Parts: sequence; C-alpha cells; structure tokens
Amino acid sequence: MAAFDTLFATPLLGANLGTGRNPELEAAALLIAAEDRAGQRWSKAHGYKGYTSYASLDDLTRRAPPFADLAQRIDREVQLFARKAQFELGRRKLKLDSLWVNVMEKDAIHAPHIHPHSVISGTYYVTAPPGSGAIRFEDPRLGLMMSAPPRKPTARLENRSFVDVQPRPGLLLLWESWLRHGVQPNRARGRRISVSFNFRLD
Repeated sequence: MAAFDTLFATPLLGANLGTGRNPELEAAALLIAAEDRAGQRWSKAHGYKGYTSYASLDDLTRRAPPFADLAQRIDREVQLFARKAQFELGRRKLKLDSLWVNVMEKDAIHAPHIHPHSVISGTYYVTAPPGSGAIRFEDPRLGLMMSAPPRKPTARLENRSFVDVQPRPGLLLLWESWLRHGVQPNRARGRRISVSFNFRLD
C-alpha cells in the first residue's frame, strides 16, 4: 500500500456522442412532449417546470428511430463502463430498463435523488443553452462525515463533497445508480432537453 492512497472511488464516465446538437432527437423529443397528455399532467401535478416522460411512456425506442439509435450508442458506453469499473457480471448482462425524455423550462430544477433497482444510470444532453443547470453529484459518504472540515474550493475532484458537471449538447454521462445527484436551476432562456435512462442486471 502506498503512503497516501485514494480508496473507494466513485466512477463517472463522460463520452461525446456527436459534435453537438442533435436536431432529429430534439424534434422527436419535442413532438412527444407536445402529444403526451399523461406526461404533461404528471409534470404539472409534481411541479416539474417543463415536461418529462418518466412516469407516462416506456416505449420511446419504439416510437421514434432517433431514440432507438441513441439507445444502441448508450449500450456500447455502458458495456465500457462495466469493464472499467471491473464489474463481475458472470453470465448476467446489463440491459436497458427505462429511458425517458426531459424538457426543462427556465428555472426548472431536479431535486437530489438516486435510481433504486438499477445498476447504471445516465443522461444524454440533446440541447443545453448557455446557463443550463449543471448536474450535481454528491459524495455518497456525506451523511457519515460528522466533524469533517469543508474542502478547499480548489480541491481535486476526488476530494470534493459536490461535483458539478456543466451540460453540453452531445455529452453522455454514466454513473452507478446509487450515486445521489440532482439538477441545478436552469437559468437558460431556451429549453434544456436531455434523455435519461437506467440499466439493470438481466
């Protein structure tokens, strides 16, 4: 063992799926948002400033080809994540369990949360105008730190209690589903559109 090791790392994978905005996926997302009355009602009832298909649709990959194409590209990155994280899967496989679209209007937020019953979760950013809310990840040990002093503003990523990642079109982020995360307020004038998803062991 070295004199100063870093233990219990928390992996976060970032990948660029394209060079920026995906107009076909953006159009498909906005069309679904306009037509999904159940999703609109759920979003309004839960104070979601914008639209999410999280609780209303489970067949986006069959509804629109851009979502099916995205799911295939995400699957390749998830398998890479599993190898880098050194998961021992045996004969089991990681399989897409759910995929939903989020259209966040100005001032929309997403409170910190985890994704139960999943192994890997993630988000792909379709559009992210300047001022779009960052996704914030929390140190999973935060509730156990008791008298730990705060970290310096210039602390390395692995020593921070919170890490913000600024969204940009084409960016894919993957993390283990137990990692608590939330979305900061969207201060952009335009919509911030993303596609989120979960993978489970099959």
